[in-house]
Amino acid sequence: MSNENPTADDIVIEDDKGTPLEENLKSRSTWVRCLFICIYAALTWLVCLVGAFVVVLGFFWKLFTGEINQQLRQAGQGIASYIYQAVRYMTFNAETKPFPFGESWPSGKAEEKD
Repeated sequence: MSNENPTADDIVIEDDKGTPLEENLKSRSTWVRCLFICIYAALTWLVCLVGAFVVVLGFFWKLFTGEINQQLRQAGQGIASYIYQAVRYMTFNAETKPFPFGESWPSGKAEEKD
């Protein structure tokens, strides 16, 4: 073996700030974000259950009356918008926290024309 390359035991890091990993692990904002991600994951799961109920109710409404219930349609749009906002926050695609810790509940106004 050549003595030109130091072994791992011989390497000394001359950095008073610590390694980037240490800094990331000690970052309060990262851990706070983790807490909010867990909260929003649970809220998204609950909202999905409510959304499934709205879907089933809307289907039976259409089946028995032949018409689309506009209130259920608006509720479904609000649920879909909320899930979108929450997933964007949890995947670091948005910094703004959705309802209930940031923005207000999304409106149920339809965004597309039928």
